[in-house]
Amino acid sequence: MGIPHFLVIPYPVLGHVNPLMQLSEALTKHGCKITFLNTEFSHKRANNAGAELDNLKESGIKFVTLPDGLEPEDDRSDHEKVFLSIQSNMPSLLPKLIEDINALDAENSITCIVATMNMCWALEVGHKLGIEGAFLWTASATSLAACYCIPRLIDDGIIDSEGKND
Repeated sequence: MGIPHFLVIPYPVLGHVNPLMQLSEALTKHGCKITFLNTEFSHKRANNAGAELDNLKESGIKFVTLPDGLEPEDDRSDHEKVFLSIQSNMPSLLPKLIEDINALDAENSITCIVATMNMCWALEVGHKLGIEGAFLWTASATSLAACYCIPRLIDDGIIDSEGKND
């Protein structure tokens, strides 16, 4: 087995991309190999904005893309539309991408998928392929705790499904 190889998959908004990019840069400093998956649209937008993502290859981060399933003229500020399109299109494309990445360097195949919560489908794909995975929550710990506790608050009758108390 070669060096640890992480496939990093953020939801395509800055609040998800930036923390995973920082994590990726830290992991490369510890000798890990990083493949960073963007949507095609997000990757082009970042490069056009001067991020020059392709120049980060020298730091040990390789960028790959998959289509989000939307047309170029579609409104990507409609996060529900983006989320649903990603969820219905990218999971079927990810296994082939992983196979292609692993074929390029069989000794350093992908060993872990790190994804933000909105991209949880990626861990299911990885699990089917025998790849470990981890979620990264990019918001505060308090917001994670609140999301975790809401179903219990509803079950205990403290709030109803609309978030109101009696």
